[in-house]
Amino acid sequence: MAKGKKAGRKVANSKASAKKKVRVKAKGPRLVAHKAAGEQSKLKHIPWDSVELETMNPLLSRQLIVGGDVMVARVLLKKGCIVPLHSHYNEQVTYILEGALKFWIDGKEIVVNAGEVLTIPRNMPHKAEALVDTVDLDVFNPPRADWLNKNDEYLRADEGKHEGTQLWKQG
Repeated sequence: MAKGKKAGRKVANSKASAKKKVRVKAKGPRLVAHKAAGEQSKLKHIPWDSVELETMNPLLSRQLIVGGDVMVARVLLKKGCIVPLHSHYNEQVTYILEGALKFWIDGKEIVVNAGEVLTIPRNMPHKAEALVDTVDLDVFNPPRADWLNKNDEYLRADEGKHEGTQLWKQG
Protein backbone atom coordinates (compact mmCIF):
# COMPACT_ATOMS: atom_id res chain seq x y z
CA MET A 1 0.00 0.00 0.00
CA ALA A 2 2.81 2.43 0.85
CA LYS A 3 4.33 1.79 -2.56
CA GLY A 4 1.04 2.63 -4.31
CA LYS A 5 0.69 5.91 -2.39
CA LYS A 6 4.29 6.82 -3.09
CA ALA A 7 3.88 6.08 -6.80
CA GLY A 8 0.61 8.06 -6.91
CA ARG A 9 2.28 11.01 -5.16
CA LYS A 10 5.17 10.87 -7.62
CA VAL A 11 2.80 11.09 -10.61
CA ALA A 12 0.87 13.97 -9.05
CA ASN A 13 4.09 15.88 -8.32
CA SER A 14 5.42 15.39 -11.83
CA LYS A 15 2.16 16.78 -13.29
CA ALA A 16 2.24 19.76 -10.93
CA SER A 17 5.81 20.58 -11.89
CA ALA A 18 5.46 20.05 -15.64
CA LYS A 19 6.77 23.57 -16.16
CA LYS A 20 9.24 25.30 -13.87
CA LYS A 21 10.14 28.97 -13.91
CA VAL A 22 13.88 29.47 -13.87
CA ARG A 23 14.86 32.92 -12.67
CA VAL A 24 18.22 34.54 -13.19
CA LYS A 25 18.87 37.12 -10.47
CA ALA A 26 20.43 40.31 -11.76
CA LYS A 27 20.02 44.06 -11.52
CA GLY A 28 17.52 45.43 -13.98
CA PRO A 29 14.82 43.44 -15.78
CA ARG A 30 14.64 39.77 -14.97
CA LEU A 31 15.21 37.08 -17.55
CA VAL A 32 12.66 34.30 -17.09
CA ALA A 33 12.86 31.07 -19.02
CA HIS A 34 10.35 28.23 -18.96
CA LYS A 35 11.69 24.69 -18.94
CA ALA A 36 9.68 21.49 -18.88
CA ALA A 37 10.50 19.28 -15.90
CA GLY A 38 13.45 17.06 -16.67
CA GLU A 39 14.22 18.91 -19.93
CA GLN A 40 17.91 18.95 -20.76
CA SER A 41 19.95 21.29 -22.88
CA LYS A 42 20.00 20.44 -26.57
CA LEU A 43 23.12 19.18 -28.28
CA LYS A 44 24.62 21.94 -30.43
CA HIS A 45 27.78 22.19 -32.52
CA ILE A 46 28.61 25.85 -33.10
CA PRO A 47 31.71 27.15 -34.90
CA TRP A 48 32.78 30.54 -33.47
CA ASP A 49 32.87 32.02 -36.98
CA SER A 50 29.09 31.47 -37.21
CA VAL A 51 28.39 33.46 -34.02
CA GLU A 52 27.63 37.19 -34.28
CA LEU A 53 30.53 39.40 -33.18
CA GLU A 54 29.04 42.22 -31.11
CA THR A 55 31.12 45.40 -30.89
CA MET A 56 30.68 46.93 -27.44
CA ASN A 57 33.14 49.81 -27.89
CA PRO A 58 36.21 50.46 -30.08
CA LEU A 59 38.38 48.17 -27.94
CA LEU A 60 35.94 45.44 -26.92
CA SER A 61 33.93 42.85 -28.87
CA ARG A 62 32.28 39.60 -27.82
CA GLN A 63 30.44 36.50 -28.98
CA LEU A 64 27.90 34.63 -26.84
CA ILE A 65 26.75 31.02 -26.81
CA VAL A 66 24.07 30.05 -24.30
CA GLY A 67 23.20 26.57 -23.07
CA GLY A 68 20.53 25.57 -20.57
CA ASP A 69 22.32 26.75 -17.42
CA VAL A 70 25.61 28.16 -18.69
CA MET A 71 26.88 30.88 -20.99
CA VAL A 72 30.22 30.98 -22.83
CA ALA A 73 31.51 34.33 -24.07
CA ARG A 74 34.49 34.78 -26.37
CA VAL A 75 35.74 38.26 -25.51
CA LEU A 76 38.18 40.17 -27.73
CA LEU A 77 40.00 43.05 -26.01
CA LYS A 78 42.49 45.43 -27.63
CA LYS A 79 45.51 46.57 -25.62
CA GLY A 80 44.46 49.21 -23.09
CA CYS A 81 40.80 48.16 -22.97
CA ILE A 82 39.34 48.66 -19.50
CA VAL A 83 36.45 46.61 -18.19
CA PRO A 84 35.14 48.94 -15.45
CA LEU A 85 34.60 47.82 -11.86
CA HIS A 86 31.42 45.76 -11.67
CA SER A 87 29.94 42.70 -10.02
CA HIS A 88 27.21 40.23 -10.92
CA TYR A 89 25.20 37.41 -9.45
CA ASN A 90 26.83 34.93 -11.83
CA GLU A 91 29.84 32.78 -10.99
CA GLN A 92 32.54 33.40 -13.62
CA VAL A 93 35.45 31.37 -14.93
CA THR A 94 37.87 33.29 -17.18
CA TYR A 95 40.33 31.39 -19.38
CA ILE A 96 42.85 33.50 -21.31
CA LEU A 97 43.39 32.00 -24.77
CA GLU A 98 45.77 34.72 -26.05
CA GLY A 99 47.30 37.78 -24.38
CA ALA A 100 46.96 38.88 -20.75
CA LEU A 101 44.46 40.62 -18.49
CA LYS A 102 45.27 42.45 -15.27
CA PHE A 103 42.46 42.15 -12.72
CA TRP A 104 41.78 44.24 -9.64
CA ILE A 105 39.82 41.93 -7.39
CA ASP A 106 39.49 41.20 -3.68
CA GLY A 107 42.10 43.87 -2.83
CA LYS A 108 44.69 42.30 -5.15
CA GLU A 109 46.15 42.88 -8.60
CA ILE A 110 46.26 39.59 -10.52
CA VAL A 111 47.74 39.18 -14.00
CA VAL A 112 46.22 36.25 -15.89
CA ASN A 113 48.26 35.19 -18.92
CA ALA A 114 47.49 32.95 -21.90
CA GLY A 115 46.83 29.39 -20.71
CA GLU A 116 45.76 30.52 -17.22
CA VAL A 117 42.36 30.55 -15.52
CA LEU A 118 40.74 32.85 -12.95
CA THR A 119 37.59 31.89 -11.04
CA ILE A 120 35.45 34.76 -9.75
CA PRO A 121 32.79 34.02 -7.12
CA ARG A 122 29.30 35.51 -7.35
CA ASN A 123 28.90 39.17 -6.37
CA MET A 124 32.66 39.83 -6.12
CA PRO A 125 33.53 43.29 -7.56
CA HIS A 126 36.25 43.17 -10.22
CA LYS A 127 37.88 45.31 -12.90
CA ALA A 128 40.23 44.32 -15.73
CA GLU A 129 42.65 45.84 -18.23
CA ALA A 130 44.04 44.22 -21.38
CA LEU A 131 47.84 44.43 -21.15
CA VAL A 132 48.11 43.35 -24.82
CA ASP A 133 45.54 42.35 -27.45
CA THR A 134 43.69 39.53 -25.67
CA VAL A 135 41.20 36.77 -26.43
CA ASP A 136 39.46 35.40 -23.38
CA LEU A 137 36.80 32.80 -22.83
CA ASP A 138 34.37 33.63 -20.01
CA VAL A 139 31.99 31.00 -18.66
CA PHE A 140 29.03 32.15 -16.54
CA ASN A 141 26.58 30.22 -14.43
CA PRO A 142 23.77 31.07 -14.70
CA PRO A 143 23.83 32.92 -18.06
CA ARG A 144 24.23 36.71 -17.74
CA ALA A 145 20.73 38.21 -18.03
CA ASP A 146 22.19 41.72 -18.41
CA TRP A 147 24.24 40.62 -21.43
CA LEU A 148 21.33 38.76 -23.02
CA ASN A 149 18.96 41.68 -22.44
CA LYS A 150 21.59 44.25 -23.59
CA ASN A 151 21.47 45.99 -20.18
CA ASP A 152 25.26 46.19 -19.91
CA GLU A 153 25.87 49.90 -20.42
CA TYR A 154 29.11 49.73 -18.45
CA LEU A 155 30.68 48.01 -21.49
CA ARG A 156 29.03 50.00 -24.26
CA ALA A 157 30.22 53.21 -25.87
CA ASP A 158 27.23 54.44 -27.84
CA GLU A 159 28.02 57.72 -29.60
CA GLY A 160 27.23 60.64 -27.27
CA LYS A 161 25.48 58.41 -24.71
CA HIS A 162 28.33 58.29 -22.19
CA GLU A 163 30.11 61.59 -22.67
CA GLY A 164 32.29 62.37 -19.68
CA THR A 165 32.31 58.75 -18.52
CA GLN A 166 35.44 56.76 -19.32
CA LEU A 167 34.16 53.29 -20.20
CA TRP A 168 37.30 52.39 -22.13
CA LYS A 169 40.60 53.95 -23.03
CA GLN A 170 43.09 53.54 -25.79
CA GLY A 171 46.49 52.06 -24.90
